[in-house]
Amino acid sequence: MRKIVVFIAFFAFTVTQVMAQSNFRFGFQFSPTITWMNSSDNRINGNGVAFGGPKLGMVGERYFQENYAITFGIGFAFNQGGVLRHDFGGDLWKNSELSSSELHDLPNGVNLRYRIQYVEIPIGLKMRTQEFGYIRYYAEIPIFTLGIRTQARGSISGTAIDSEKEDISKDVAPFALSWGIGGGIEYAVGPNTSLIGGIYYQNYFTDVTKDDGVKIVDGAEVRENSKSALQGLTLRIGVMF
Repeated sequence: MRKIVVFIAFFAFTVTQVMAQSNFRFGFQFSPTITWMNSSDNRINGNGVAFGGPKLGMVGERYFQENYAITFGIGFAFNQGGVLRHDFGGDLWKNSELSSSELHDLPNGVNLRYRIQYVEIPIGLKMRTQEFGYIRYYAEIPIFTLGIRTQARGSISGTAIDSEKEDISKDVAPFALSWGIGGGIEYAVGPNTSLIGGIYYQNYFTDVTKDDGVKIVDGAEVRENSKSALQGLTLRIGVMF
């Protein structure tokens, strides 16, 4: 965690050194999220959402024309995930050191909840309108994001076995890639300062899990190798300078 904080501080210092350029903008976001999960296996189904902690971070915009910019940034995405219901039980979080040995032999119909924290590094293309009074409208499309997992917690429910706050980092992929789109408004509150509000959609196209688990089907052990995807909506709230 200290390395991440140092990296963000270095990133902020570097960015501020070039803020004097008229074609560069820099800001911060505080953005609530809601996420959910689904699976490529029709016997594993999404069964709940995660109201994520806010996305906190810094954003930058490098304008190559008056209303067109490359966007980038770095930040934290807290409590990303959702619930997956498994028709077949087994040792589904095989790599993790769970609080009880019983949790490595789960019954059919179990719900597994994921809460994952990422450091996110997005890059995208922004297009905005001319200013109408104090307002501009904008769209970001596409946005590609690298997520670096820093923490993963899981809980188990829906059966006689319940557990919370299990460390499942060893069963969650260390990196994730996603694409997204978004749009909203900028409201000018000063010559060089704007408040930002918008809605963003994010879709992970890499598998969130490591697929090392084992499920029991008709009494036989079968590797659980489905693709588990993560999607989400973000309410972007921020300020740009």
